[in-house]
Amino acid sequence: MNKAAIYHRPESEYAYLYTEKEMRVRLRTALDDIKTVTIISGDPYNWTDDTWQKSADISMKKTLTTDVHQYWEAKLSAANHRLNYGFLITDTDEKNIFFGDQGFESLTKSADQNDGLMGASNYFKMPYFQEIDRFKAPDWVKSTVWYQIFPERFANGDHTNDNKNTLPWDSERHPTRTDFYGGDLRGIIDHLDHLIDLGINGIYFTPIFKSPTNHKYDTQDYLTIDPQFGTKKDFKELVKKAHDHGIKIMLDAVFNHIGDKSPQWQDVLKNGQNSKYADWFHVRSWPATYTATNNFEETKDATYDTFAFTPHMPKLNTANIEVQDYLLNIATYWIKEFDIDAWRLDVANEVDHHFWKRFKQATTAIKPDFYIIGEIWTSAQSWLQGDEFTGVMNYAFTSAISDFFAKKQITATQMINQLNTQLLLNRDQTNQMMFNLLDSHDAPRILSVAKNNKNIVKQMFTFMFLQQGTPDIYYGTEYGMTGDQDPDNRKPMVWNKHLQDHEMYDYFKKLIKLRRDYQIILTDGNLSWSNKNSIVGLHRTLNNMTISAFFNTTGFDYTVVEQPNSHPIFSNQYQHKILSPDGFVVFAHQS
Repeated sequence: MNKAAIYHRPESEYAYLYTEKEMRVRLRTALDDIKTVTIISGDPYNWTDDTWQKSADISMKKTLTTDVHQYWEAKLSAANHRLNYGFLITDTDEKNIFFGDQGFESLTKSADQNDGLMGASNYFKMPYFQEIDRFKAPDWVKSTVWYQIFPERFANGDHTNDNKNTLPWDSERHPTRTDFYGGDLRGIIDHLDHLIDLGINGIYFTPIFKSPTNHKYDTQDYLTIDPQFGTKKDFKELVKKAHDHGIKIMLDAVFNHIGDKSPQWQDVLKNGQNSKYADWFHVRSWPATYTATNNFEETKDATYDTFAFTPHMPKLNTANIEVQDYLLNIATYWIKEFDIDAWRLDVANEVDHHFWKRFKQATTAIKPDFYIIGEIWTSAQSWLQGDEFTGVMNYAFTSAISDFFAKKQITATQMINQLNTQLLLNRDQTNQMMFNLLDSHDAPRILSVAKNNKNIVKQMFTFMFLQQGTPDIYYGTEYGMTGDQDPDNRKPMVWNKHLQDHEMYDYFKKLIKLRRDYQIILTDGNLSWSNKNSIVGLHRTLNNMTISAFFNTTGFDYTVVEQPNSHPIFSNQYQHKILSPDGFVVFAHQS
């Protein structure tokens, strides 16, 4: 028995409340080392004749694996909302050991009826099922399919607000970092029918606030819609029409830094240390200066902290209570006045935890089911304990999908191990809230990554849509738009019908319907994998229903053995039980 591999931590992703009455427990062991695990549990105050009463009647189930570990899971309840629990572990050699709060104990023999199950002091504890501490996930997110819009490039609906440098709309043009094409809120309103027809029920906007750039991540005024996008009246109309069609609205908050054209930073430049905003920023030495370079967005000698090395985005001091109150007023204003449903938080991991805790409290006090996601490109456990973010942009998860299907950089086994590793970092309800995406304004378009192989893109999106988490489509992906890294991934939306890939659009429409039809199983079902000769299988089971999908990543045809009482519900490159290369098939199975 490999004791070093055995791990559990109470009040974490290893032991947490899933519902008010249900506690979920995980245990980690070495791969192929342990035969059975039984949970021993009891009420900590249940004593009879000076003996603590407990029972060993819950068998843990093997669940997901990584390259070195096996994970076990079980569901517990407690009549009095409190629990002591420990683990009776049997290895493949039939050797037994007890694992509890104080570590490992060999089983002892006694005349006691609880023979070998140790005393109450060596048990993990859930002292009380505190409902206020439970990670509460907004239920509506589970059934939401998001559509990301970069407002300046989606549609120009009002030419009266175009600036003098606005270029003609051209989806085939390769934009520069400074180009303007006139996209605005009116253009989005005019094309809501497109999103409704597609089946979208959530829109994520990159920043819409006043800013001198096309991307708007250098905010000048957080309380003003950029005039090139329209007015607050336009935005209120957009939100209402979206809500009338069941579409949620998410805005992008840039609270790590502010634009250098903001009145606060301009006051610092003018008044230096005497500015009333001097402590709003991280100025290392006065005056606040930098040396310009050939790259407008980069300097290496700024005397103040910035986003990256961008002198035009000075970093805010969110430990300052005035800054906190200023930003929280912004966060709550757009909820109160416009009824938005979610915030996406830019560069979220560079802002202090203290502020994000206040942010969560302030926003959910207005809307208890408000959705908060952070832009974090790596594992994000520290922010996902229930008191800060609901989820994050799940790059750490979805990059494995891209590395396997599109880039061919890892094996199927490696992909599955990486996906499982990320899933096991979080509570189940957290995984259900993760924002899953394959491309964005910050990453190359996925069709370009896949070297224009549409069948591979269809594999990837289908695979992603079958995962826990809320899926996202970047504007134009439904019509087969391409583009390399920023700014090429921000081309104007293709509205010319002759340039649109209508077959790809039809695929996405069917995929979204599939997700919405089987969302409960895909969200709450137990996950298992199969992997035979690079034919990757994904299986979700809930009660007597299983959704199974197979993906052919080989160069050869594969004959699929269809199970009794199952039928294909979605496929590509699949006919007469033959799954062709780069194809997939999804089955529904009733047991």
